[in-house]
Amino acid sequence: MPISRAKLIRLMVFDVDGVMTDGGLYLSDSGDEFKRFNSLDGHGLKMLKASGVEVAIITGRTSRCVEARAKNLGIAYVYQGVEHKLEAMVDLLDRLKLSRDAAAYMGDDVVDLTVMRHVGLSISVPASPQLVREHSDYVTQRNGGHGAVREACELVMSAQGTLDAQLAQYLK
Repeated sequence: MPISRAKLIRLMVFDVDGVMTDGGLYLSDSGDEFKRFNSLDGHGLKMLKASGVEVAIITGRTSRCVEARAKNLGIAYVYQGVEHKLEAMVDLLDRLKLSRDAAAYMGDDVVDLTVMRHVGLSISVPASPQLVREHSDYVTQRNGGHGAVREACELVMSAQGTLDAQLAQYLK
């Protein structure tokens, strides 16, 4: 049950392509890479951090726009160009002195499975291959780059009883 697992989460880690973005790779004629990020997702990440859950990124690709997005959102732990994502996750857990049950990972492809099977809560998106969805504790209703990250953030905050407090500040 994702709710009972979500209550324990102190670190939520996200893949980028297909999770924080729609998975498309936009390249200019000069080879510059562009990514489309969702502002609702960004605010969800900020609320999650404000609720006391650390946020991190582990991605196989390297992109300046990911670095810029992470900086804009205040995400201090960014691992780019990672071939073995599980090694990065273990390093992050060691740095933060957290158990694997206190971590969640959101991915969308088979390269994410080693990490997803190592953490307390694994989340994927509807476009993920069947094998990935089968090994997910939760599959979002929304697609990657279209609110899936926000949905995952709200799932964790709701389970931990912090969502209402995060939203209340906008109802004053």
